[in-house]
Amino acid sequence: MNQVKRAKIILKILNKIYPKTPIPLKHKNTFTLLVSVALSAQTTDLNVNNVTKNIYKKYFKPIHFVKLGRKRIEILIKRIGLFRNKAKSVYLLSKQLIEKHDGKVPKNFKDLENLHGVGHKTASVLMSQKFGIPAFPVDTHIHRLAQRWGLTNGKNVVQTEKDLKRLFPKKSWTKLHLQIIYYGREYCKARECYGVTCKICTTCYPGRKNPIRTKKA
Repeated sequence: MNQVKRAKIILKILNKIYPKTPIPLKHKNTFTLLVSVALSAQTTDLNVNNVTKNIYKKYFKPIHFVKLGRKRIEILIKRIGLFRNKAKSVYLLSKQLIEKHDGKVPKNFKDLENLHGVGHKTASVLMSQKFGIPAFPVDTHIHRLAQRWGLTNGKNVVQTEKDLKRLFPKKSWTKLHLQIIYYGREYCKARECYGVTCKICTTCYPGRKNPIRTKKA
């Protein structure tokens, strides 16, 4: 079975299981989604949601976080891993938004990626989920699943993103990104499926007997 056929099978399975894909990070507006995505690095969405649910009731604009200052932001998010670095990023990107973008989140990759602590993956989430621009955010989890499902041999997320964009229709990218995340969490877990138990793995590789060890991004 070649990659194109596997991609079609995977898309069909995911569309059946996840016809709707709500954004897992709770947010109040585009800016708070940007903050939540920045906070979500190396931690769970659930952890971020638990921390931000009270923060966003009072603070949901760049000016709010600038007035708070780095130290007070640290206190608010201290239950999140790497909270000092993340507080610095949230403070500085908020300041940039006020100084360069009239307090609004820019709607293009270049300006988003120039914000402090915002990389291509975070920018892709905003562009696809909030601005309706086709993008395919790829993190280490999607990279791992794409390898396991035989969709890429890429050694990093950059190559994996290129391969996934080549294999799947552009109109599916925004939804598919979240479908893969949901499926990975529920069925194709890193330390449970190992490429031999979930429906996608067994359908695409019915003869696979040995667990698959994927390469880290």
